[in-house]
Parts: sequence; C-alpha cells; structure tokens
Amino acid sequence: MAISTTLYNIFLRRNTTMLATVFVSAFGLQLAFDSGSDKIWNTINKGRQWKDIKQRYMEKPEEEE
Repeated sequence: MAISTTLYNIFLRRNTTMLATVFVSAFGLQLAFDSGSDKIWNTINKGRQWKDIKQRYMEKPEEEE
C-alpha cells in the first residue's frame, strides 16, 4: 500500500505532473511498440526486402583493362 501511495503522490497528485507522466509514458510506449513491430516485420520478411536483395540488382562497375 505504501508503494502505491508514494507513486500517487509523486506522479498523479498534481495535474501538471500527471500530464507530464501521461505524455512521457505515451512517447515511450510508442517507441517500444514501433521498434518491436519493426523487428517482427523484418524477421518475418527477411530476404524479401529491398535492403536484403539490393546487391543482386545494383550494377557492378566495369573493370578497366
């Protein structure tokens, strides 16, 4: 019970600190969700993305004789 009371007094008691807590939490969760979903997408589509197959289609420079 003491932990929840302490957290309430620190983060939610005043409107300004609650607003800051909400914005910081939303920003952090957005970064975590974006990073996680990008990692999952890249894992599922490995070998089928442009960054993986670009070297096959890039022109090789002609060697000088």
